[in-house]
Amino acid sequence: MHVLVLGGDGFCGWPTALYLSDRGHDVTIVDNLSRRAIDIELEVESLTPIRPIGERLRVWHEVSGREIGLVRLDLATEYDRLVALLSALRPDAVVHFAEQRAAPYSMRSTQSKRYTIDNNVRTTHNLLSALVATGTDAALVHLGTMGVYGYGWSGSAPIPEGYLTVKVPTPDGDLEREILHPANPGSVYHLTKTLDQLMFSFYAANDQVRITDLHQGIVWGTQTAQTVRDERLINRFDYDGDYGTVLNRFLMQAAIGHPLTVHGTGGQTRAFIHIRDTVRCIEIALANPPAAGDRPMVFNQVTESHRVRDLAKLVSSLTGVRVANLPNPRREAVENDLVVRNDRFLALGLEPTTLSEGLLDECTGIAGRYRSRVDLSKIIARSVWRSGMEIADDLLTELPTPPALQPQAAPGPHER
Repeated sequence: MHVLVLGGDGFCGWPTALYLSDRGHDVTIVDNLSRRAIDIELEVESLTPIRPIGERLRVWHEVSGREIGLVRLDLATEYDRLVALLSALRPDAVVHFAEQRAAPYSMRSTQSKRYTIDNNVRTTHNLLSALVATGTDAALVHLGTMGVYGYGWSGSAPIPEGYLTVKVPTPDGDLEREILHPANPGSVYHLTKTLDQLMFSFYAANDQVRITDLHQGIVWGTQTAQTVRDERLINRFDYDGDYGTVLNRFLMQAAIGHPLTVHGTGGQTRAFIHIRDTVRCIEIALANPPAAGDRPMVFNQVTESHRVRDLAKLVSSLTGVRVANLPNPRREAVENDLVVRNDRFLALGLEPTTLSEGLLDECTGIAGRYRSRVDLSKIIARSVWRSGMEIADDLLTELPTPPALQPQAAPGPHER
């Protein structure tokens, strides 16, 4: 099948494009390379060296013999070009990753808040409108987030997959109805994903667009079976305070001997999934789309849940690096439980990669290998949810520069 991967140059999009291509699908990446522009804005690079998109695609052809197309297009602002693209290619499926994905970045400033809303909401609505306008009957798979449910859930009742059964009292007795699970966004980024849900519900009902919404947990891991074939294909490893996920941040900190920074008590529970499982889940969703006229299908794309402090203890026990607590820049519950239903993916054949299986390899094989690329000034989170709050610089000022990051004298002739 012909698949458009929107945002196919990003952290989830790139390995997904390679995976689908490797599985025999015709893949076209649509991307405006905005994530690379944000790197320039933040003055930080991925811990892993990311090659230009043209080189990435040439290398993939060299190692696989398969071509991946590339269209540079801003989905939020170039609607007419999107319509022309859909009319020309008539894809069988569209995988939608083309949204600004970082909660901290979405709260960084007024500008970043407005950009996140403008980009994410307009992109999703332009896509839905264009699918209808062109009569493109493509299965749409969207990468959402577990954050639409919020993190105030407590108790042992599992979060259902997208929909909640409620009882409505009437004079004639209770009526049972299924509704979208009440949204509780914790950032502007999460807000855009809840708005996506409402747009999906409308277009599925009104225009019979076939939509699968994947409420994904935090992705960990860097490599897939495709990206390991050549270093020039390597995936992103973000570690900075805006884009670095909590586990990546711990692994990088451990690799350079920096204290593992736990925000607040560390009692926040988060859901996780390995990047290898993410690409497999995308394939499963593409192979099992809803029928025209069905409501959006929702999968909870997670494999396990852990408290942040427990993750820090695990990494600390593996590496010997101490844990340090910092003020929490977010507005969120100090402690929360997170029990998640993921029955659908398991029933359709997902075999999850667990932290216990892959964490040490990720620590040594990626964080350790590229530790010299760390910018110490980017480690501490600067984006805050509460005005007037500041994150202390004590850890950075007190920590000696790790030996691997110190400038070294040029080698002598006998050392070259």
